[in-house]
Amino acid sequence: MEPILLVEARGATAWVRLNRPPLNLLVPELIEALRETFLGLALNQAVRLVILTGSGRAFSAGVDVKFLRELDVTSAKGFIAALHEAIRALHEAPFPVIAMLHGYCLGGSFELAMACDLRTASTECRLGLPEIKVGVPSVIEAALMPALIGPGRAAEYLLTGEMITAEQALQWGLVNRVAPLAELQAVTEELAGKILACAPTAVRIQKELLNRWRQTDLPTAIQYGINAFATSYATGEPREAMTAFLEKRPPKFENA
Repeated sequence: MEPILLVEARGATAWVRLNRPPLNLLVPELIEALRETFLGLALNQAVRLVILTGSGRAFSAGVDVKFLRELDVTSAKGFIAALHEAIRALHEAPFPVIAMLHGYCLGGSFELAMACDLRTASTECRLGLPEIKVGVPSVIEAALMPALIGPGRAAEYLLTGEMITAEQALQWGLVNRVAPLAELQAVTEELAGKILACAPTAVRIQKELLNRWRQTDLPTAIQYGINAFATSYATGEPREAMTAFLEKRPPKFENA
């Protein structure tokens, strides 16, 4: 049997694929595999970017309802805490993560996608947080939604549990690119290429800043930025990038 999570290195990009087709339903084994995989990738300096996607006909339709139905108060808390830890390993990774979505992206898997830095989606993709329809609230990384689309839209989305189209998600800022399924990988790779063309250390510093900015007040966020700007000069990347700009040529970074 194939692993429930596939990892493939393609140059500086790691492709991580949920592999419980057809719907890649989230279960404890897959959730733990996600956590361990992203913690391991975070230690690998050769990984500059990760693309997260799913096998079969969906990114993921969320947590298996048959599993959820059998939880009690104690096991429910343990399960949702474990899911948060897996998503946090992705969210706090030192490299950018792009979620490449197709089919359904629902519930806990949508929270996983929202914790990624960027999202691309196929035109037929449907996104939603339908937990309220099965008797529980949307929690953990659903807390990212108000900042992504505004409190009013987030309230409607969370209180009705309705799905939206990829095009609507694009208009709301939930996804960055939408393309036909046959073109989705190329569109995602083009977006990834724009990131990989930038200075490797600067990208890591920017990713760290993005995470810090979400968690602090404006004056502290600005101070983090001042320190990060100075720190970037500890490498030769700024000089090479600026020299290349002035000489109208592509930069050549040592770690690229």
